[in-house]
Amino acid sequence: MALSGIQVFKLLPKTNCKDCAYPTCMAFALQLAAGKAALNACPHLSPAVLETLTDVAAAPVRRVEIGPAESPTVVGEETVLYRHEKRFEHSPALALLIDDSTGDDKFDNLLEAVSGQRFERVGEILRLRLLAIGSSDADRLGARARAAARRTGLGIVIVSDDPEILQKAAEALPGERPLLCGALPATFDQVAEIAARLQAPFVLRGGSMAELVELGQRAVAAGMQQVVLEPVARVAGDALEAQVFARRGAVRDKVKALGFPTIAFPCRLTRDPLLQTVLASALISKYAGIVVVDTVDPAHTLPLLSLAQGLCTDPQKPMMVDAGIYPLGNPGPDSPVLLTTNFSLTYYTVVGEVENSKVPAWLLVMDVEGQSVLTAWAAGKFVADAIAPFVKKSGIEERVARRRLIIPGYVAGLQSELETELGDWEVVVGVREAADLPRFLRALAGAR
Repeated sequence: MALSGIQVFKLLPKTNCKDCAYPTCMAFALQLAAGKAALNACPHLSPAVLETLTDVAAAPVRRVEIGPAESPTVVGEETVLYRHEKRFEHSPALALLIDDSTGDDKFDNLLEAVSGQRFERVGEILRLRLLAIGSSDADRLGARARAAARRTGLGIVIVSDDPEILQKAAEALPGERPLLCGALPATFDQVAEIAARLQAPFVLRGGSMAELVELGQRAVAAGMQQVVLEPVARVAGDALEAQVFARRGAVRDKVKALGFPTIAFPCRLTRDPLLQTVLASALISKYAGIVVVDTVDPAHTLPLLSLAQGLCTDPQKPMMVDAGIYPLGNPGPDSPVLLTTNFSLTYYTVVGEVENSKVPAWLLVMDVEGQSVLTAWAAGKFVADAIAPFVKKSGIEERVARRRLIIPGYVAGLQSELETELGDWEVVVGVREAADLPRFLRALAGAR
């Protein structure tokens, strides 16, 4: 039952106590009705009101967990169409498809590649999170799914239109909660029964949006929560349109039959690796919860993983690291001192390039509320009369014998003012781009 903000407000205490972090009960009610506030933010609701509002506060797109309970891949729980409205809750899961066209030797090589493929970006480890295993042979499918789960630790998507094959393969994965992909209109009852008995999530495969809505309605009527939708498409445009239609239907129009996360198979729409990556990037953006590709080539997986990570950072909370002194490469009292801001992307980029230079250095990271160098400078937070007190209080003066501070080249205009503010420090203008740091630092070390 959808309630308006006014209807929700009538159920609230109306004390404007601000315990929910909103200025008034009306503001909280409007956000709750829009799906942008958590019901438990108000500690003063009676059990009866909680029960009434639970459905209102539920995310329009249900939460689905795939894989073992101790380390599930979570999709869904989305509440908005656009990231700036609030945030996207869960990063789309990138999955690798392995089917009957994959020979046994290649299968083993793929598992080894997936197990070892990890990328570190702004302090987070990025990797594929699911393996989609398909086969027309139940025994082979079960054996491969079991081997994949054991060797990689990833969640498994079992791909088959045959309920008996799905069942046999899923039974080979006790406790793994594989995603059963999937149920067609004719096999809905069989697959739903298997999923319920094995406590596994399953996919509804609709050849049209009308068919998908009908399947969703059957799942809702049966009280099923662990469901994923697959809008089956033959061309890229239809695939993207269906994903947008499903998210809009769930979030904007409150269509409960569409209130499930979605899965997309761009690898079935094109065999061209570049086109597949382009299509996968579009589906990650709008709005697939799981995107299945057929490659582990880092040239394709890293851009997709980076895109997914970027989309799902909270736009209201800048990615930042702690301010302070960071020793890089066991620096000593004569090592150079570099200055930057605490924006995560800036920090990790600078750290990587300093480490590449093999020149030991001290890195001073200043708290500017997670802004980049130029943004913080424009906002008046990365300026001489703010930097100088930070340097003095940081404790770096006790660690170095030569007081020489290297500032980013983009704020070269601060050099003379900083030297005046710092007194006995030499201020050196560094490079503009982090990629030039290795050459700059090696030249600096050679000039000593």
